[in-house]
Amino acid sequence: MNKLSTAFYGLAIVGSATLAQAQTPTTAVPAPSTPPAAVMPAAAAPATSAKPDLQAGFVKAVRGNVQLLNGSGATRTASPGDALGAVDRIVTGPDSSASVVLRDDTTLVVGPSSRLDLKEFHFDGTTHEGGMLVSLLRGSMRMITGLIGKTNPDAVRVETQTATIGIRGTDFIVQADGQP
Repeated sequence: MNKLSTAFYGLAIVGSATLAQAQTPTTAVPAPSTPPAAVMPAAAAPATSAKPDLQAGFVKAVRGNVQLLNGSGATRTASPGDALGAVDRIVTGPDSSASVVLRDDTTLVVGPSSRLDLKEFHFDGTTHEGGMLVSLLRGSMRMITGLIGKTNPDAVRVETQTATIGIRGTDFIVQADGQP
């Protein structure tokens, strides 16, 4: 795909990237009356290693070798239930993947041999206002948008090394063949 500025299956694209639309629901989902964190099952509750105001979400599932790198440079092996900070990097090895759920109920599935930076995340559970910026440096990612994407799609952005994608859909896949 050459440089372009167009709409593609519900996504606004500037630059070039490989994208595939997974599915777009045809019915609106009503917003929950309580913040998503309050309705998480106890078994899936995130660890409390991050401060609540800096915690973006939690690791839901891990397969293989998955590392988390926080904003201060500390690396740890990811496990289900681990807290994900507002500025964290997820690195998956070959034949590895991770699923994370953010506080607004956005789900990110990071594929094998991927490097994904959560560069910015803020969300107010009362007003449902917020924003996020995700940077896929290499590999693949599937995103199912949560409350931020449903109430203010312009506040959700995905970067690759050659494109910035403004989200207009609710479920999509991005692949980037970038250098680490």
